[in-house]
Amino acid sequence: MACVAEFGIVDNFDKNKDYSEYEPQKYNCIAIEDDIINNWWNELMLIKTYFHNYNRPEYALARWCVTLIPPESLEAFYSIVANDSRSKTSEELANLMTLITKAISENKYIIHYGV
Repeated sequence: MACVAEFGIVDNFDKNKDYSEYEPQKYNCIAIEDDIINNWWNELMLIKTYFHNYNRPEYALARWCVTLIPPESLEAFYSIVANDSRSKTSEELANLMTLITKAISENKYIIHYGV
């Protein structure tokens, strides 16, 4: 099985919580092959995120840990996914775009669990 990263929506984001615990079921995460994410790395480096909790501002994704993607970074994240030529034929990328769109419309954070 290929290495995968998982993405889900945080319904009630708590700025004081440490999100380090692995809870993909809680956030209804979807899996994306890590090889796909490798191709996005240069663009991801421009997106503001948080590692593990709100007190650790960063950029891009924590490859082997937890990343929180704030609502203000979701449009840019969506563009990265949508601009990938595989997004037209990949069910997993279509699912990710749907998840991002839902998070944008609800002004929610996305949680990412690295490989």
